[in-house]
Amino acid sequence: MRNENCFRKRMKVLLPVFLVLTAAVCLCAVHAAAQGNVASAIESTWSSARTQIKQVVNNVVFPALDLILAVLFFAKVGLSYMDYRRSGHMDFTAPAILFATLLFTLTAPAYLWSIIG
Repeated sequence: MRNENCFRKRMKVLLPVFLVLTAAVCLCAVHAAAQGNVASAIESTWSSARTQIKQVVNNVVFPALDLILAVLFFAKVGLSYMDYRRSGHMDFTAPAILFATLLFTLTAPAYLWSIIG
């Protein structure tokens, strides 16, 4: 009789644990089977939203970046000139990096979309 009560107590604890583990295994199997459809879902989403994304990036993102970089470039050129007047040494590194970045963002829309597709 005592073994039977012990068995029932164990079953009361182990049965819910077993059911939860079985459900988790089933959910993981469904998730693994759905992995093949992720690429097609991303491609269909990209193809449907491509024109809107291009328009926003070309008309909002790149002009904002260009404006910020142009302001930083001219401010750095002005500060470099003030340093030159004070010390007689002109540092071209920071203005050159800002100018190269500005050129990159100004010309990026021309070739960016051919790279991305």
